[in-house]
Amino acid sequence: MKPIDINTTLIEGYLQLLDNLSPDNKLDLISKLTLSVKSDISHKKKSFYKAFGAWDSKLSAEEITDNIRSSRKFNRQTEQL
Repeated sequence: MKPIDINTTLIEGYLQLLDNLSPDNKLDLISKLTLSVKSDISHKKKSFYKAFGAWDSKLSAEEITDNIRSSRKFNRQTEQL
């Protein structure tokens, strides 16, 4: 099955389960799902913006690059054929 078919099957199964609910329960479920989606969206936005920002260090840019370059270790070994 394709992922789209699985999602459609799941949704149809949920709808069959929800057919037996009263209208009040359905409205309550709708409001809770809406709140859940809104919180997911705001959480994703916050985590996206947290990925950006300035580098917080007391070292200068030259010192940082020197530290990176000096910490590199090359141990390349070639095998004989």
